[in-house]
Amino acid sequence: MLTFVGLGLYDERSVTVEGADAIAATDRAFAEFYTSHLVGADVADLEDHHGIDIEVRDRAGVEQDPEPILDAAETGDAVFLTAGDTMISTTHVDLRLRAEERGIDTRVIHAPTAESAASSLTGLQNYRFGKATTLPFEWAHGADGVPGSVVETIEDNRERGLHTLCYLDIKVDHPRADGDEYMTASHAAGLLAEHWNPDALGVVVARAGAPDATVRADTLAALAEEDFGDPLHLLVIPGDLHHVEQDALAGLADAPDELLAE
Repeated sequence: MLTFVGLGLYDERSVTVEGADAIAATDRAFAEFYTSHLVGADVADLEDHHGIDIEVRDRAGVEQDPEPILDAAETGDAVFLTAGDTMISTTHVDLRLRAEERGIDTRVIHAPTAESAASSLTGLQNYRFGKATTLPFEWAHGADGVPGSVVETIEDNRERGLHTLCYLDIKVDHPRADGDEYMTASHAAGLLAEHWNPDALGVVVARAGAPDATVRADTLAALAEEDFGDPLHLLVIPGDLHHVEQDALAGLADAPDELLAE
């Protein structure tokens, strides 16, 4: 059996009870943290909390050399751990398909993810979100500014009145990064303010799932000047707002009245 377990949003306690039970029963545990990261816990915290040893795999160790994971699942029970939900944004469908091709049973144990938290914390209705996008570091996509695909996604959603969830770039063990780098919401807002629309309404979600989770709404230009603290950050570009969503952004995110009136 190969069980994919989402670890949730923040620390070693964010996993569901079902996920914790699967971890406790496993013969071997593997994890990756290049697609997302638990900012409130490191690998040692996870190992101590669950009483197991965790073998952390880099991108190549999952995508190009999955044999140790598959071998462990073929001869016993293995779990594969990721932050958030193991099949939302941190998608590992290829690994699951490889297991199925070898006759290995698989299952998925879900957990809270940034996508659901963005709706829950902001008060923006989840069924009014359109296609999501990822805003990369400038140096990571080989060009200055913002990729055209990001702007196209935001504008296409706005034409249909839909909100856009912008995931912000994470670089783990990247040769051009100084350690691990996490794009901040202020940096993302600054990029979009400079290369798209400084007066557009943006909503920052910082540290979803943490005790000090922060939500803030203002123009992109204004958000670019604020400090939202430690990662992980998200940025939402709202589309048309229902009156309940307007009230939520005013009450939960301190959105200026004049922006909501627009």
